[in-house]
Amino acid sequence: MPWVFALNCAVSGIGSGKVIATSAISRLDKNTMSDEKYLVISPCRNEAGFMRRTLDSMVAQSIKPALWVIVDDGSTDKTPEILAEYAGKHNFIKIVRRKNRGHRSVGPGVIEAFYDGYHSVPADAFPYICKLDLDLDLPPRYFEILLRRMRENPRIGTCSGKPYFIEQKTGKLISEKCGDENSVGMTKLFRKKCFDQIGGFVQQVMWDAIDGHRCRMLGWLACSWDEPDLRFIHLRPMGSSQQGMRTGRMRHGFGQYFMGTGLAYMTASALYRMTRPPYIVGGAAMWWGYVQSILNRKERLEDPAFRAFLRRYQWCCLLLGKKKATILLDERQHSSWNPCAIHK
Repeated sequence: MPWVFALNCAVSGIGSGKVIATSAISRLDKNTMSDEKYLVISPCRNEAGFMRRTLDSMVAQSIKPALWVIVDDGSTDKTPEILAEYAGKHNFIKIVRRKNRGHRSVGPGVIEAFYDGYHSVPADAFPYICKLDLDLDLPPRYFEILLRRMRENPRIGTCSGKPYFIEQKTGKLISEKCGDENSVGMTKLFRKKCFDQIGGFVQQVMWDAIDGHRCRMLGWLACSWDEPDLRFIHLRPMGSSQQGMRTGRMRHGFGQYFMGTGLAYMTASALYRMTRPPYIVGGAAMWWGYVQSILNRKERLEDPAFRAFLRRYQWCCLLLGKKKATILLDERQHSSWNPCAIHK
């Protein structure tokens, strides 16, 4: 197809830090701008142990991305070689390489790498954009189903399926029990208009929760579905860390504090997490990470209106349950929805 040839020519310099020319995107076939065309950006570092399963599952998608930019954040394992192998076979995969910062950096580091990929392309050429991790195994119709639902409901700003992990002792698939009120951080599909209105991702821990609440503030819907064709395997369980599960959960507690979560809601959330693997210690580590952040007076998101909105919603969740509270809030926020608004 002519648009594939044009895109290949445009991205030939991406690995050396060049930006894809907007004029090349404008020459793409008109079908490229259809509602099935989406841009995927994947920050990664030292993912050689997991990434082939993600790469294979993306290549097998019933609707493949128009462009998949994978940002190698200074990997020191076999990641660069594997990426080169797949990019050589599939012309929609392009690689951006960053210098080695010397360590893995979650939260701010991941979003910094994401934006290196984001700014290397004219993202406005794509109606949908997805931030995707390279430690996932996705079902083949994953993006086809999500894109169809976003076309059917123009208020959906971001959505995803649900993550599961394989329990080592039993081999069973275990749900990570993520709420229905947001898309999950490891695979966030955004309508580009919504992504622009919320100001993109915050470069801090809990970026993947702040975005969903900002969507709802502006009247967009943020959601995820737990269905067989939308369930994917998370090869590195949520809340884990290169320094261990406890460190990851404590980091999550700090993230809740940074976002503006109230103590009552955090306590309820931590108690619930104690009933999920790793039992007791995971929830306890989350709660202590939150309380330790209070005691140390760590930084918080500088957005008082957002924090007030979030706490009202969380109190409603505690009183009515999250499902009912979310339905009521989405109904109330409908009047705030303006898909044509421009972010300032």
